[in-house]
Amino acid sequence: MNGAAPPAIAGRQQRAAAGGAPRCLPLRSAPAPPMAAGRRAPPEPGGGPVLLQGIFGAGPAPGAAACSLSLTARELQVRRAGGCSGGSAGPDAALRLADCVGSAAFPAAAAAACFSLVCYPLRGPRWGPPSRQRLERTFRVSRGPDAEGNLRIAQAWSRRIRELAVPAVPAQDGDSYGVLPRPCHALVLLNPQSGSGRALDDFQAVVQPMLAEADIATTVFVTERAHHAHEKVRDEDLSQWDTLVVMSGDGLLFEVVNGLMERPDWREAMKKPLCILPGGSGNALAASINYYAGYDHVAKKKLLTNCTFILCKGLYTQMDLVSLSTASGKRFFSFLGFGWGFISDVDIDSEKYRWLGSARFTLGTLQCLAKLRVYQGRLSYLPVAAEQGGSAPAPRDGPAPVTNGHIPQPAGTAAPGSLPPDSLLPPLGQPVPAHWIVVPEEEFVLVYAIYQSHLGTNLLMAPAARLHDGCIHLFYMKAGISRVTLLKLFLAMSRGTHLDLNCPHLSYVPVRAFRLEPRVPAGVMTVDGEALACEPVQGQVHPRLCRVLSGS
Repeated sequence: MNGAAPPAIAGRQQRAAAGGAPRCLPLRSAPAPPMAAGRRAPPEPGGGPVLLQGIFGAGPAPGAAACSLSLTARELQVRRAGGCSGGSAGPDAALRLADCVGSAAFPAAAAAACFSLVCYPLRGPRWGPPSRQRLERTFRVSRGPDAEGNLRIAQAWSRRIRELAVPAVPAQDGDSYGVLPRPCHALVLLNPQSGSGRALDDFQAVVQPMLAEADIATTVFVTERAHHAHEKVRDEDLSQWDTLVVMSGDGLLFEVVNGLMERPDWREAMKKPLCILPGGSGNALAASINYYAGYDHVAKKKLLTNCTFILCKGLYTQMDLVSLSTASGKRFFSFLGFGWGFISDVDIDSEKYRWLGSARFTLGTLQCLAKLRVYQGRLSYLPVAAEQGGSAPAPRDGPAPVTNGHIPQPAGTAAPGSLPPDSLLPPLGQPVPAHWIVVPEEEFVLVYAIYQSHLGTNLLMAPAARLHDGCIHLFYMKAGISRVTLLKLFLAMSRGTHLDLNCPHLSYVPVRAFRLEPRVPAGVMTVDGEALACEPVQGQVHPRLCRVLSGS
């Protein structure tokens, strides 16, 4: 399944080609020659200096009313031709290029030509969060019988619009950011069974038309079994694609990340930008990226549209990964979080309600509250401040730390082709270093180490988290908490205000590394939503190990 021109574009071209005689539109009078394509105009208020200016038909039809267009670095200003004689009056419409995903030029009937642009501005009801809505505008160029000349003008406007719509790469972090090329080729890995089972339908209805408008061609790989995506990215020649897109829940991206890390050329493979499109139940990374981009909280198709828009714009940045090692010798690379206890119980126990979509977690939470469990184990961690050489802070609402202030010495660099070493972690069979913090309590309701802001679409667990902050945001909840208080915490987590409740049973501390040693193999552990056997495990953050489409 490859990206193709959407029906809207094909229909527009057919309507333009079916028009009658061209209408010749006069240029705005000016002492200089007409500014059709490439001539600069004086600065205008609101949008910066005018880069292109001209009068065109306000639509593809030959009889469309005339309008005056002024293109600045930030927007396309549209004015009625009769009211564009100058002055400080603003435009009748201003199309923000930051909202533009694509532009095209094409010939029309009777020697005319057209150029169009497609935008997804944020619009919304009076009450409720705004969402991105498709807006397409087409303009007709008809300045005489010269068909090639009209098409050149249309192409010049379309090309300049595309150039200006490319997002600016932030300068503060140097090479931490990049932009996908155009044209762009994407491998889409899609799990049709994820979430409520609508991923393929949603991709065809929402995603593919937007990608075609943005000049992103797609090769769609539909997974048929567990680990199918893992094997695909591990063994495939990836040079033919510019980005890897995952249309599923977080579990499929976990497969992709670990498949890439198993390649002999993993360092090069991890430079391939990844993109997550929400097609599962939890969609935690998609909700986090939506949050980092500064968008209002949305879910379902509105979240899918926002994430697809981010892919269309093409801005990517680096993302931390966490290396997790188990007592049985397994090693995983995780992008979202590791859990044990209540949260993992809800995640796994609610699998049987997958057909409910995200509502499965609400039902699972109520069921796990009714049979609230306590888990016994030993939790240790390396705080961020201690690893940087400062004094280790007490965890928020937690016990005072015990530390001697020792700073760990970094291990040697890895050999070419070998995986990054866990230089902060001693072997699991050895005690943790003396400068680590050991939590005095050994009975927990939950332990969760998260590296993104969201635990799920509706759960803002770590509001301070960012894609490459170099932190593991460690939460742990001690035994003794009531069911009512636990429910209040999770309700507050939907707004990210759970720590403001100052619950004495809930502790939070940013760390570089951690270790969890269950006393007995009870309960289920999860990594990025996938179940693990309960056993001793430890992890450390590896900053900026991969790249992800981010929108900011």
